[in-house]
Amino acid sequence: MNFTLECEQEADGRWLAEVLELPGALAYADTQDEAMAKAEVLALRALAEQLEHGEIRPIAINISLPAAA
Repeated sequence: MNFTLECEQEADGRWLAEVLELPGALAYADTQDEAMAKAEVLALRALAEQLEHGEIRPIAINISLPAAA
């Protein structure tokens, strides 16, 4: 499974990062790096929880990060 992290700057100056394949794994922050880090943490926590509770089987994962702007 591949996970894609998208990041964009909102009109108000905040950055929004989102892991497209995991609904709800999105985060706002003052900087692009901070938003991306927060979204990654949410995605990894969600996967860890699902594995821990037997909701998913162990799978190979790839995380694609966009090039720095």
